Amino acid sequence: MRRWNGWGDDGVVHALSAEALGFLHERLGPGQAITDASFEAVCALVPASRLAGHPLIDTAPALRVRHALGQSLPDWFKLRHGRIGAVPDGVAFPDSGEQVRALLAHARAHGIVIIAHGGGTSVAGHLTVPDGHRPVLSLSLRRLCALQGLDREAQLATFGAGILGPDLEAQLRAHGYTLGHFPQSFEYSTLGGWIATRSSGQQSLCYGRIEQLFAGGVVETPAGTLALPTFPASAAGIDLREMVLGSEGRIGIITQATVRVCPLPAREAFHAVFFAGLAQALAAVRALAQARLPLSLLRLSNAAETQTMLALAGHARQVAWLERYLALRGCGEGKCMLMVGASGEVAAVRAAMRAALALARRHQGVHVGRRMGDKWKQGRFRNVYLRNAAWEHGYVIDTVETAVDWPRVPAMMAALEAAAVTALGGFGERVHAYTHLSHLYAQGASVYTTYVYRLAATHEENMARWRALKDAASAAIVAHGGTISHQHGVGTDHAPYLLAEKGALGLAAMGALLRRFDPQGLMNPGKLLQDAKGTP
Repeated sequence: MRRWNGWGDDGVVHALSAEALGFLHERLGPGQAITDASFEAVCALVPASRLAGHPLIDTAPALRVRHALGQSLPDWFKLRHGRIGAVPDGVAFPDSGEQVRALLAHARAHGIVIIAHGGGTSVAGHLTVPDGHRPVLSLSLRRLCALQGLDREAQLATFGAGILGPDLEAQLRAHGYTLGHFPQSFEYSTLGGWIATRSSGQQSLCYGRIEQLFAGGVVETPAGTLALPTFPASAAGIDLREMVLGSEGRIGIITQATVRVCPLPAREAFHAVFFAGLAQALAAVRALAQARLPLSLLRLSNAAETQTMLALAGHARQVAWLERYLALRGCGEGKCMLMVGASGEVAAVRAAMRAALALARRHQGVHVGRRMGDKWKQGRFRNVYLRNAAWEHGYVIDTVETAVDWPRVPAMMAALEAAAVTALGGFGERVHAYTHLSHLYAQGASVYTTYVYRLAATHEENMARWRALKDAASAAIVAHGGTISHQHGVGTDHAPYLLAEKGALGLAAMGALLRRFDPQGLMNPGKLLQDAKGTP
């Protein structure tokens, strides 16, 4: 069963070891868990629905609660403290494009706001229900989840946009193909959600971000159906796919998506390399990215993240042995770990890894083999469960991410960690911050920073700490020339900082686009662009 107030399946537990708890206690002080509100108590807060009866709409309070919020820290605070706020007035589960069109027509006729719901994994406020007089309908895409066609010659696959990552890969694997899109939310996020938020998978170095994979599809909008045919390339004016990518449910509902797939890799290999310090590691990964080797993964952890991963790994004896070995090779305190991966034909993977490891050695990298890489792959979608475990011990985990050109990477990494220390210092609290580069390009890199700090006793205190941290980190991103989002989209949380990136004319153009498809402002108002009255 899916957790209603946390991450993932409630049958999956990723416990913190005694060593991990000691690590957090030493750096942050003792955590104090709070008593979570019960599901029954939260459901009892749900007001009567403002929607008239409709055969496709369910107004049960429990269903409305489960579709009210995503996975951001403010979302967790609302659920855990029983301060849920506004919820949708109903939930619909269309199983066809025709039913989506019928629901949109019903919404237009009755002034109903529609929020598309895929996997509910948003960490940027995409699912927040706007306060106001208009009723709100959560439109779940979970029944649009089938493989609708596979073109082996063109290597194109067409799916219902509500398909979850594991189901998509399972249906492709049965035919010998993969999409290769593996965000950390892979198990619970959907193809349509990836497109609507411009998602990036962990192996995008090989397979590409979702904008490279999205070939065409169908979007049902209040103004009509937008059909996007597939072409290998086109010079026929503006690419209409770009209006859909990153649109966050503002122009309509993606019901069908055609994506570029490739044959399953015959082999995958993930190796770990350590460097003595960050400057050395950054020079190495920049050289690797700019060499354009056929790799699928480059992921560099700074010293703080490397130390944290080793502390949380368990297996204290093996870690101690590794630490001694690395110290003898010149990688002691301040060491940074790089994960290098390759996917494809056996010979190609071997050649790519040989070339990558040789380049790493030229930058004094210490190769420690595949064991850590294999463990990373095994737990790649499980580490996010640490958010649940940390909460139970009185700690919270949050992240911010951006992307910048190479000259700005070191300063951005330092600024994001320093911003959190300053912000929470104002509350007399410490924060454990650490950073990695999760996606690398010839031009620059993504910068992904994690914050761990203590849970406060009340909803108000927790929100005040989060707001201070989020504002400080976002201001640091803008000040150091980064995008406000590399892979999580904009939602409500990042919308205040979009002006610095797009400019006033750019925002006005985006608003005009939204109004063309949604003149009544019914589609997910307040997300992507800040709206004065819930309209674009």
